[in-house]
Amino acid sequence: MHPAAKPQFARIVDEFARWRSIAEPERPPAPAWWWGPAFEMRDAAEPLPATWCHKLRLPDGARFADGALVLRQTLAGQTTLPWPYDFSRKVASADSDVRDLPVQPSDDSAFPP
Repeated sequence: MHPAAKPQFARIVDEFARWRSIAEPERPPAPAWWWGPAFEMRDAAEPLPATWCHKLRLPDGARFADGALVLRQTLAGQTTLPWPYDFSRKVASADSDVRDLPVQPSDDSAFPP
């Protein structure tokens, strides 16, 4: 397992727990940025930490692959994906200020008419 995979998966597990805490009628679609880690970890046999198992509603001793399956099942039936702003607005997030960047004007000078 790549060393950067665990912190990234940890962030997504925390987001997933916050996302699940929102009442279903108010819950936004699961964000597309969960797809990458969900597929990267699909074959990982290493056990998940117990706190992550609980957040993902998995039994203790579950593997990273089991957690990845939970994420993939969450995303599988969706027909739309939220914009990062829509997701972070509904899910309490400590890093939402980073995602809510102002729109920059486009520079078309690189493309002559």
